[in-house]
Amino acid sequence: MNFASINRRHFLGTAVLSLPASPSLAFAAAPAFAIALDPADPTASSAPAKWAAGELQRALEAKGAAVRRCAQVSEAAAGEFCIAASGAASALARDILKASPLPAASEALAIAPGKANNRQVLLAAGRDAPGLVYALLELADRVTHASDSAAALAFNAAVVEQPANTTRSVTRMFCSDVEDKAWYNDREMWPPYLTMLAGQRFNRFNLALGIGYDFIRNVSDAYFEFAYPFLLDIPGYNVRVPQLPDAERDRNLAQLKFIAEQTVQRGMQFQLGIWMHGYEWIDSPKANYTIEGLNKDNHGPYCRDAVRTLLKAVPQISGVTFRVHGESGVEEGSYDFWKTVFDGVATCGRPVEIDMHAKGMDQTMMDLAVNTKMPVKISPKYWAEHLGMPYHQADIRELERPKPNVRASGLMKFSAGSRSFLRYGYGDLMREDRKWGVLHRIWPGTQRLLLWGDPVTAAAHSRAFSFCGSDGAEIMEPLGFKGRRGSGIAGNRTGYADKSLTPRWDWEKYVYGHRVWGRLLYNPKASPDTWRRYLTTQFGPGGAPMEQALANASRILPTITVGHGTSAGNNTYWPEVYLNQSMIDGAHPGPYSDTPQPRVFGNVSPMDPQLFSRINDHADNLLSGECDGKYSPIEVAQWLEDYAAEATKHLDNAAKSATGKDGVEYRRWTIDIAMQAGIGKFFAARFRSGVLYRIFEKTGDKAALEESLKQYRAARDAFADVASRGKVYVSDITVGETRQLRGHWMDRLPAIDVDITAVAAKLPEAKEGMPRDRVAAAIKAALASPRRAASTAKHSPLANYKRNQPIALEIAPGAKVASVRLYYRHVTHEERYEVAEMTASGNLYRASIPASYTTGEYPIEYYFELRQSPETAWLHPGFPQDLAGQPYYVLRRA
Repeated sequence: MNFASINRRHFLGTAVLSLPASPSLAFAAAPAFAIALDPADPTASSAPAKWAAGELQRALEAKGAAVRRCAQVSEAAAGEFCIAASGAASALARDILKASPLPAASEALAIAPGKANNRQVLLAAGRDAPGLVYALLELADRVTHASDSAAALAFNAAVVEQPANTTRSVTRMFCSDVEDKAWYNDREMWPPYLTMLAGQRFNRFNLALGIGYDFIRNVSDAYFEFAYPFLLDIPGYNVRVPQLPDAERDRNLAQLKFIAEQTVQRGMQFQLGIWMHGYEWIDSPKANYTIEGLNKDNHGPYCRDAVRTLLKAVPQISGVTFRVHGESGVEEGSYDFWKTVFDGVATCGRPVEIDMHAKGMDQTMMDLAVNTKMPVKISPKYWAEHLGMPYHQADIRELERPKPNVRASGLMKFSAGSRSFLRYGYGDLMREDRKWGVLHRIWPGTQRLLLWGDPVTAAAHSRAFSFCGSDGAEIMEPLGFKGRRGSGIAGNRTGYADKSLTPRWDWEKYVYGHRVWGRLLYNPKASPDTWRRYLTTQFGPGGAPMEQALANASRILPTITVGHGTSAGNNTYWPEVYLNQSMIDGAHPGPYSDTPQPRVFGNVSPMDPQLFSRINDHADNLLSGECDGKYSPIEVAQWLEDYAAEATKHLDNAAKSATGKDGVEYRRWTIDIAMQAGIGKFFAARFRSGVLYRIFEKTGDKAALEESLKQYRAARDAFADVASRGKVYVSDITVGETRQLRGHWMDRLPAIDVDITAVAAKLPEAKEGMPRDRVAAAIKAALASPRRAASTAKHSPLANYKRNQPIALEIAPGAKVASVRLYYRHVTHEERYEVAEMTASGNLYRASIPASYTTGEYPIEYYFELRQSPETAWLHPGFPQDLAGQPYYVLRRA
């Protein structure tokens, strides 16, 4: 049997296509297998374990093996390869795992060779049903991607794993009547999709309804926007959607039950997102659906009874995600309303998690949820509404900082005023005495369409998601917000104009990204074979260079976001399909109102302004001959150039060695990788151009302006190449209704050309200003290739700190320095950093965080700035050489 005989099918989210027969792909004659599940073992006899055993059986049978299910190892025939599925408490598991015991952690797994009844067996064990599901699906995945089934299941030693993050969630969003009803109602899609998620060890699936609008004004596409009457008829209320037939409403509920059942069958939790509780569409004469029967008096009681009825109708729902700030359609501070709604959860008859989006949160809201006695999570945004580098930003932008003197009113009276620091980060949620879990949510902003997959940064993100005892992460899917706010276009959501690239189901394009995220969220030290077996199936010997090509390409857009945070909102800033921001015209910034004034390219704040410098500030530093230890836009430009060069190099190598180059997967990858490399070149050249333009702006120097134009034109060339390659995508890629959220890369070129012309028009007024040597040095620095060496400083962080006691810190610089500064703050975005000059003592520098700073309930984060000369300074610990790590230390309270 060989690949030529396998029809197109899906297993664990892997599209196995009909490939040409090849001697290297021919399978050896498969042996017979027995899979033993003891009915007396509560873990092995659970419904999810039985389902996973069925997936393993199907994988083996697809390779031509004979497979038989039995209850005991003793029932396996002498010639059968015996796989024993077991819970941790079984005698078999305890015996085989004596040398490598199964951890006590929930969802831990073990796969180990051993003996039972005087015969060799392969044990697949789990601490609980999900752990056993992962073990069995791991075996199934190995079989699927192997040429020999028996070899795929040959283990020389035990493999034992446990989750690094307790919650590993994926959200799929219903935003568009046009684009989303098809997948919502597709009963053929859900089983393979959910199998893919379970196979990659996600343990929660969140279906988000009512997320189509932030504010219910100018509503056109309102399907599921106020979700309850699209699913239920609540006795005692005459609340309905007049445009929705009762039969369709009932089908919606039946489909929700189906999705929930399929999720739970695979050992995952089913979470339902109810993001909108407003019901009156404002200034919306073209709304396709409206709500009747609600008023301010019955609104709260109806929502309470509706959520209770829904939870009883779909008992598989284990948690509900609420947007509780003003974008829910309910004014912030409406405590009575939310207390009433939460009562519907608390009285449903079982524990159901209340998960609240963090924006606008205050202590009263937290207490309302905690007082229900239900499990509570609060979900702040990780890197605002984007994805950044793999750490929690050291500080938030000035625009998001607390506004204690702002007395806002109306819908957003907290999040636009005194609680603004919770809009785009973890805010003040990380108290050590908190009574809620913290789940970090990755919003779809930076990257929505093009492929992502980088094991190095995924592992670092995974470590970041347990930050200060956090519970994990929720990833809002690729194509998030596709067709939002009435911008939906019928057809496949992946947006391909070249239909030969279009998958049957949109998620099939992203199975590798889900694999990398899921496996590394579970275990950041996962074996590379976890993802490389998939790459070998797809690309043969080209799998290794394709891995590196996509990994480097995947680092580009998140790096851009961190260094250049044009807007924290994904509704405004989409660097993947970038709408140009002018270098000089701050009076007409287009959509970029969420950025400092003057709203020009060089004045944009980094998303982490504590560790990164803005373009204009860095240029000013170059001209003054002084700098700080922050990472400069020229360093970021160099990172982007390096990533683009590495991605291109490995893509070229893959072209020489990959198999299946005429296949759809290879074509999708090469297109998206090349486009991201081009985006990296574009922004790198623009950052350099921006620094050079600022030098001209401050000095009038003609050479600086000429170099700025060269870089800007190089950026334009890179973007034009991206746009050309992007012709495989439709001319209107829609993730919203405004011009920055729809269109194509081709649409963006005219604005770039206009701005280049405006910059060139400055040439006649250029002159020589400041001393020529200083300007020349600044120009040279802007065009240089800086690569910061790893810090040689030595610092041993403490294990923790004690309340009401000072924290003595010391650092050995490892090089001659003029001074060392300590930066520290509590782990809350409500506060700014304190700065202390450290005192030299021999080869050490010492300083203390005072006892008065250790009285509170927050962890403390800190880092050092080491200065050698006015022109040379660096940070410690700073980023590691691969830029995938936390650039500061964190001390938690003892």
